[in-house]
Amino acid sequence: MLARRASAFARSFATVVDNAGVKVAAIDNGQPTTAVTFLVKAGSRYEPKPGVAHTLKNFAFKSTAKRSALGTVRESELYGGVLSASLSREYLALTSEFLRGDESFFVDLMSSFLTSSKFQRHEFQEYVLPVVAAESTAASQNPATYALELAHSLAFRSGLGSSLFASPHSQVSLDDVKEFAARAFSKGNIAVLGTGIDSAALTQLVEKALAGASVGNAAAESKPSTYFGGETRVESHGGPQTVFIGFGAAGPMDPALAILSAHLSPQPSVKWSQGLSPISAAIPQGTSVQSVLMPYSDATLFGLLVQGSSAEGVKEAAKVATKALKESTGLQGDALKTAVAKAKFTAASSLDGRDGILGALSTKVFANSDASIEATLASIDKVDAAAFSKSVAAITKAKPTFVAIGSVQALPFADEVGL
Repeated sequence: MLARRASAFARSFATVVDNAGVKVAAIDNGQPTTAVTFLVKAGSRYEPKPGVAHTLKNFAFKSTAKRSALGTVRESELYGGVLSASLSREYLALTSEFLRGDESFFVDLMSSFLTSSKFQRHEFQEYVLPVVAAESTAASQNPATYALELAHSLAFRSGLGSSLFASPHSQVSLDDVKEFAARAFSKGNIAVLGTGIDSAALTQLVEKALAGASVGNAAAESKPSTYFGGETRVESHGGPQTVFIGFGAAGPMDPALAILSAHLSPQPSVKWSQGLSPISAAIPQGTSVQSVLMPYSDATLFGLLVQGSSAEGVKEAAKVATKALKESTGLQGDALKTAVAKAKFTAASSLDGRDGILGALSTKVFANSDASIEATLASIDKVDAAAFSKSVAAITKAKPTFVAIGSVQALPFADEVGL
């Protein structure tokens, strides 16, 4: 039923068009606003030097051959638009949101960053580096963010293990950024996703805007991901006591992991209720457990983020989470059906917002795989009890990824929580 309800959405999303090397896809549901995202394979996994991708991200919407940074801001405000840039381990995303009918200006504005950025030294020193330092400091002071950064480093080492943030002592130069951009900003590394805009219209605008972009795929080179695992502990006196318990696997994401994440997630379906997760009722008061599922093009990191005000409470909650994870191999019957339904709803509801559409389609657009929600829901439906048990057993047999941040003398080691 859910697949049928989603079919209208799936069909309205245009087949990915390869326009002279640039992937273009769009959906138009008649909304009054439009959003266009230029997705570039310039994430941290592709950077030749730590911190280069983070620095490049903060050069977005600075001076180009067509307009200055101030001109970009003023013109965008005159149109009432909103510009943003974000960085993931695989992609740099440049997004503009604006009123329907203004797409010609904003597509031209964003494409000019890819085709004619000036990368001026004064902007690098006065605007870019201070923001890079501020974002890196904020990330290091957020235990949850810091734990996930460390977890990726342990899980994958290089490639996907590269941090999203430049280190405080990063030696990234302006020339480093220019060289990385020159390789990344080629047509084979770019995809354009639009909402609230006709696919044919967007394709035409992109073709015109990127006429000056280079042709190639040089920057998209990265070694295939390999999962390793490991353990680390970091003393910290700010924020909650934090433990991350994770496992990873190389290759495309197994749909069984989406079901496992839904099964273990303590998030209730009804507000103020406890929920049916095996973790919800057993963790101490003052602690929280969050299910984390991070799929990438050639690997997946799954885990449980445990946080609390006391190290003792976090230790007990981590034991509960680990036990629930290991016992999940026996999930069957109504419990499995419930987890499957929750996983399908999570996948479908993620497409209600533009951020969810971007996350769901980014990897699929570049891989030329089926981008419809129907395909995703069908893959989850195919997982039976035997397949689920086999997948969970396989991933939990690997070396765990364990991160502890806080009072390390009191926080548990991996073997103390049952790993």
